[in-house]
Amino acid sequence: MPDTWPETAPTEVELTAGDAVLVVDLRGGALRRVAVGDWEVLDGYPAGGVAPGWRGAVLLPWPNRIRHGRWSWEGEDLQLDVQSPEEPHAIHGLLSWQPWTVLDRADRSVTVGTTVQPHPGYPFRLAAAVDHALTAEGLTCTLRVRNTGDRPAPFGAGMHPYLSLGATADGGIGDAELTVPARTELVLDGGMPTGERQPFDGAVGRIGDRPLDTPLTDLDRDSDGWARVRVAGAAGRLELGLDAAWPWLQVYTGDTLPPGQWRRSIAVEPMTCPPNAFADGADLIVLDPGQQWSGTWTLAWTPAA
Repeated sequence: MPDTWPETAPTEVELTAGDAVLVVDLRGGALRRVAVGDWEVLDGYPAGGVAPGWRGAVLLPWPNRIRHGRWSWEGEDLQLDVQSPEEPHAIHGLLSWQPWTVLDRADRSVTVGTTVQPHPGYPFRLAAAVDHALTAEGLTCTLRVRNTGDRPAPFGAGMHPYLSLGATADGGIGDAELTVPARTELVLDGGMPTGERQPFDGAVGRIGDRPLDTPLTDLDRDSDGWARVRVAGAAGRLELGLDAAWPWLQVYTGDTLPPGQWRRSIAVEPMTCPPNAFADGADLIVLDPGQQWSGTWTLAWTPAA
């Protein structure tokens, strides 16, 4: 028999535009690195390493958590794999560790894609693609999803970038200033919805010691229909914009991450639905066979003078 083996080296694709660099990990399709000059705009991870805290991940066919991984669809009870005995919930979809491929590439843009194959807890087939376009001033990401199966398919989607403002010590994100265009918070207990919603004041200001791991909705949108999160720190200012396809976002200050990662950056996560959406039916998207959906978000940077 031939002594042949599969390729094991990390595979990724890199784009540059002026001083800006984008690296997409083809294991999971994740945003592994975004940098401009000496500023690591995204708090990423080493090539080939495990992405702690789901950094940069594409969250499909659901974002966030599903309680105990249990849900039902059209009278069928379904069971997804759960995270751990300590956190017995299904988390962040099915795609973070599987191979993606480059579908198209130009000097400053790349499209990567993969397939959500039918799974014991998710018996549907979806094609997924992410279009990335890089300029010296910012990044545009469009997630596209198409139902390639033979029955209507429910899904939710999210993206998981960690924004870095130059903090180098644990707790350093507390020095950043944050404004979130949201008016309503979904109340959680142990990461799962209690069924309660309450008003949220998006004028957070200096983060300080405030812990955030918060699903937010009722987004305030500008005249162009986009909602924009703004955060500023020692390295500069960032603005993350979401088009109308994303009615939810989650803000996470990294309070459950281990030393060396604890509260050094802030995850701002565009989402189509809240936690436990498969079980609760909240804001699920359902695609008929052949139908497709897309959502775009942007990240713009202004380095400190």
